[in-house]
Amino acid sequence: MSPLTAQPPANDAVPAQVEDTEETKRQHRSAIKAAFIGTFIEWFDYAAYIYMSAIISRVFFPEMEGRRALIMTFALFALSFLVRPLGGIVWGHFGDKYGRIHTLTVSIVMMSVATACIGFLPGYATIGFAASILLLLCRMVQGFSAAGEYAGAATHLAEIAPAGKRGIYSAVVPSATASGLLLGSLIAALLTGVLDDTALDSWGWRVPFLIALPLGLYGLWIRRNTEESSHFEDQDEPEESPLREVLKYPKALAIAFAGAVLNAIGFYVILTYLPTYLSEELGMAATPAFIASSVASAFYVGFALLTGMLSDRLGRRTTMLCAAAFMGATIIPAFMLLDGAGLFLVIIIQVCLGGVLALNDGVLPSFLSEQFPTHVRLSGFALTFNTANAVFGGTAPMIATWLIDVTGLQLAPAFYLVAAALVTGIAVLFASKKNKLHE
Repeated sequence: MSPLTAQPPANDAVPAQVEDTEETKRQHRSAIKAAFIGTFIEWFDYAAYIYMSAIISRVFFPEMEGRRALIMTFALFALSFLVRPLGGIVWGHFGDKYGRIHTLTVSIVMMSVATACIGFLPGYATIGFAASILLLLCRMVQGFSAAGEYAGAATHLAEIAPAGKRGIYSAVVPSATASGLLLGSLIAALLTGVLDDTALDSWGWRVPFLIALPLGLYGLWIRRNTEESSHFEDQDEPEESPLREVLKYPKALAIAFAGAVLNAIGFYVILTYLPTYLSEELGMAATPAFIASSVASAFYVGFALLTGMLSDRLGRRTTMLCAAAFMGATIIPAFMLLDGAGLFLVIIIQVCLGGVLALNDGVLPSFLSEQFPTHVRLSGFALTFNTANAVFGGTAPMIATWLIDVTGLQLAPAFYLVAAALVTGIAVLFASKKNKLHE
């Protein structure tokens, strides 16, 4: 080392270092805000459909009655998830080849427009079965869009996170999903509380969907200056065919897929389906059911962030194994207690279930990001996460309702969740301890 390089830096170099540090912090805050807002908007759009499902079943399937109409409404919800693996392939390809931010920008535009279109759709009484077809098409676009949002936002945050903070950074994404559900349930509670059935069926159900467009424009504005991660930019050359390359990691793909099963089923049963379960199966009034779900979602937001922070200390595998064990042990007693419970007890049960679910969900984004190297990370994450959600997540409300219908057991959804916990727990046990983000 020469004498010149060994000398302390000049005084004017110190402010530059501080500025660089502050600039990095500013960029991180901007990225976290953009990821939160974008994911929040996408899942608010999803929540609008599931929370208004009982009303949508009357508007689009009036020829059916009761549970059968509800099953058809949930079937439409499930069918839209079939495009999520395709969306995962497309978004993963473009995200690994051209950057994570481009993926996130396009996905939020598609979601907002598709959701707003649902708000303008005529019902069955106006154009017959064609109304259901149009609803399905809009839901397909929603599903395709959502495939890029969660995976893209989580991958970007995992890549920019400082050492020892990847868990808390990535946990912003599931926290944002719950925040979107929270707003959706609050709006649903407000509408069902102040409007009669006639108003709800004619125009009230449209309100949450129409809100999507201005929210989407705001999310797009927030993301305008978000910068790409250094992990992506520092690659020598982006992969020409990320999908073909990611297939060279079969164990990582299998682990990631199975690891996402508990999130897929648990999220859509506990945080979205339960209000419908409480009102349609247990006879609780719709508004209190939505209120209970809103409180649970609010707690879930904080639980997810705390879990992400916990995983930075305990490790992803330990935290997720605890989540699988707790879910398997508590879900059946919890569902038994729901039958005949008052609002206060229902809220306590849902908050506890949300906490157990958050113990898994707050860790999952960082866990999935760490299974794949940078050049195929978004492809691996998006493909496995979205396929798991296509197979198990979107179908969860429909399967839960169908299981009750064919077995006559109101506890059937709880047994379904036990199976999900078992699958994810086994996957995490076999997961590699090697962190691909360190490569």
